[in-house]
Amino acid sequence: MKVVLLSLLFAMTLWADAHIFVYHRFGDSRYPSTDTTKEELKRQFDYFRTHGYKVVPLEKLVTSLKKKKTIPDNWVVLTIDDNFKSFYDNGLALFKEYKYPFSLFVYVEATQKKYPDYLSWNQLKEISKYGSLEFHSYAHPHMTKLSDKELEKDFTKGLNIFKKALHVEPKYFTYPYGEYTDRVKKIAMKYGFSAIVNQNMGAVNKYSDIFDLDRNALVGKTNLKLLLSFKHLRANWIKPTTFPKNGVLKALHVEIKKDVKSAGLYISGNGWEKIPVKNRQINITLNKKLKKGRNRVIISVKNRISTKLLIKDKYGTE
Repeated sequence: MKVVLLSLLFAMTLWADAHIFVYHRFGDSRYPSTDTTKEELKRQFDYFRTHGYKVVPLEKLVTSLKKKKTIPDNWVVLTIDDNFKSFYDNGLALFKEYKYPFSLFVYVEATQKKYPDYLSWNQLKEISKYGSLEFHSYAHPHMTKLSDKELEKDFTKGLNIFKKALHVEPKYFTYPYGEYTDRVKKIAMKYGFSAIVNQNMGAVNKYSDIFDLDRNALVGKTNLKLLLSFKHLRANWIKPTTFPKNGVLKALHVEIKKDVKSAGLYISGNGWEKIPVKNRQINITLNKKLKKGRNRVIISVKNRISTKLLIKDKYGTE
């Protein structure tokens, strides 16, 4: 009996998954699609506390990933994109009350040029007493529309100003609008970040790509229980790797680490469908029109998911 229990516990820890969440605005009713009300934020924090979740710094998760450690299933990481004043005015107090760590990703130009809705350098310094400050670009551009030189200019300028103003070396980066391709990712990696987080639905375990960590958005109306149920699906995306030139997704080839006969397939604007899996291979012909410039292709096996972002890249190659 003891052996059986130990085996079950081993199986549970082997596939343990953490969850990274991202917020944007707090208590700002002008932008409901990117806002989290103070009441909703408290409900979420209470849920974490009463259901045994442990909110840990992003650094603790990344360190564990680098050491290939098993990630506890109850770990939650909280991040905030864009240095909106609403975090300082309506969100920070609750983070302090619950003693929840966070990482705030800074849109440098907004603070540098004193845009009305954004935090000052002094406010960011005060916030850094309670959480880490990280990098979110200089000009918050659509990075897939910039050339390699333009991308490098944005990174270099933004990082120089960030370090000079805050006396902090940012360890982590996230893409503006959550938009990236392999080309953009390779350039971002040149700047020595310890990890990069995206805005794709999913979870994180020891098999996750440290430079492509999935985050779920907690903005607008969200189902927290559902998002916490997601697990990481180990998958090797062979095809597609880029946005198809004619905008039609003709084939899908993905290797998954699960012995199943079928999986779910979601394509933005096309909905869900059931697809076959043979010998851990998804290799099917499609004729799906990609209806948006930014599309998510999701493979699901029960509650395990893997996401591929297909986005038009002005300077990318087929």
